[in-house]
Amino acid sequence: MLKIIKYVISDILRSRTIIAYMVLLLALAFSVLGMESNAEKGIVSLLNIVLFVVPLVSIIFATVYLYNSAEFIELLVSQPLKRTKIWGSIFLGLSGAITLAFLIGVGIPIIIFAWIPSGILLLVCGAGLSAIFVSIALWTAVQIRDKAKGIGLAILLWLYFALLFDALVLFLMFQFSDYPIENGMVALTMLNPIDITRIIILLEVDLSAMMGYTGAIFQNFFGTGGGMTLTAIILLLWITLPFLFSTLNFKKKDL
Repeated sequence: MLKIIKYVISDILRSRTIIAYMVLLLALAFSVLGMESNAEKGIVSLLNIVLFVVPLVSIIFATVYLYNSAEFIELLVSQPLKRTKIWGSIFLGLSGAITLAFLIGVGIPIIIFAWIPSGILLLVCGAGLSAIFVSIALWTAVQIRDKAKGIGLAILLWLYFALLFDALVLFLMFQFSDYPIENGMVALTMLNPIDITRIIILLEVDLSAMMGYTGAIFQNFFGTGGGMTLTAIILLLWITLPFLFSTLNFKKKDL
């Protein structure tokens, strides 16, 4: 299992796409944090970039890698190895390499310019988003055999989480504006890991006042120890559930 993980990580880290991803994050993070005198404002600006780029690259790259590695996976399956171990090794290798690229690209500028609680939290949440969208990519790739359709579904899922979900939430808030739905918004937020990350970091830099009454609701929930614990559990579920579903499908799949 360790040999497979090491092979996947070394193979991905040699990829020009991952190197370009790391360099892009490094350049963006240096430019954003270097030009901003206030570290927390720099973290907020960098947050918007991270929430857009990290999920996109994680889900698309992981999906393409899985389709391109179909022959390698078939070779592993032909060996006396359990499919669960093979799939788990591929997941750990993929998520480990993509997370490492993110931590280098964003972590170095944060260490230099913004080594503060919100900066550390951004690194943790970004690493979590990398693992979450790799997990979703595994579920996507194992569900659909056709490469073009699988990549298309991955892009649609990213569009849903990054853009369409917020539009849906705004529509619901507009339609039910006469009702006290703030508590429901907290529950609805748990259905999108990108929104969870955004709210946690905005609350860490104390921008909840700009979010009005809804911000106070989020502050009361996420600002407590129980709320943060529940949020951490939800994010872990976003990693584990898609991976478990993909593992079950991979065990049954006829390669």
